[in-house]
Amino acid sequence: MTASIQQEQALTYLLTCMADDALIQGHRNSEWTGLGPIMEEDIAFSSMAQDKIGHAWALYRILQEDLKGADPDQFAFLRNEKEYRCCHLVEQPNGEYDFSLMRHFLFDHAEAIRYDSLQHSTFEPLPPLARKLKGEIKYHILHANAWISQLCRAGEESYARMQSALNNCFPLALGLFEDGGEAEALLVAEKVYPGEKALKEQWMDRIYNILSAAGLNLPDEKNIPPALGGRKGYHTAYLQPLLEEMGAVFRMDPTATW
Repeated sequence: MTASIQQEQALTYLLTCMADDALIQGHRNSEWTGLGPIMEEDIAFSSMAQDKIGHAWALYRILQEDLKGADPDQFAFLRNEKEYRCCHLVEQPNGEYDFSLMRHFLFDHAEAIRYDSLQHSTFEPLPPLARKLKGEIKYHILHANAWISQLCRAGEESYARMQSALNNCFPLALGLFEDGGEAEALLVAEKVYPGEKALKEQWMDRIYNILSAAGLNLPDEKNIPPALGGRKGYHTAYLQPLLEEMGAVFRMDPTATW
């Protein structure tokens, strides 16, 4: 196997992880449409859902055009569950608003750090995409930061719910940085991106400062087993029903022009 083929496979792995995360998170965000706790949040989550699905589509296009991948629509909707590389965090049902908000906060700060690093990637399609998405992701984290701060200061019950949401989401969010093995090592060596460990360290520093300012206690990573397996195709019971719902219309006739 030549080095170029190895690099293509490693890039395909990385971009599929990122795209699948964005697609499933976007679908979960879209489920708040018409159900937001206030109209402002209904609109905000709908807008972020559209952004996330757009991010996924852009990555699927790079997979198709630069890495000999499948048609983006077919790749997004027609794979088997085991072929998805999303982390367990995005698969979880929305539950109450506090859980969805905390997931949004942890996920989007991870996305911001990841795309910041990709502005300097040696894989040519990634820097322009990272620069293009920077503004959208900035809006997402500003939204998350504002609501985390506001709800943590809205009384004892509100604060307790946010701390509980953090405790529940944190081990799931650690799965965003699951070790990519040899594929990751190759991409780090080729300066495609810094690697999951480096990104996680930046993420931990960033979220610690924001959460501390809001009065929340970040769980001790050393005492919490991370929710891993999604990158290898091992998913929660929640993903398959989501995939069936998400792709139902497309699967009626994948060749149709909508």
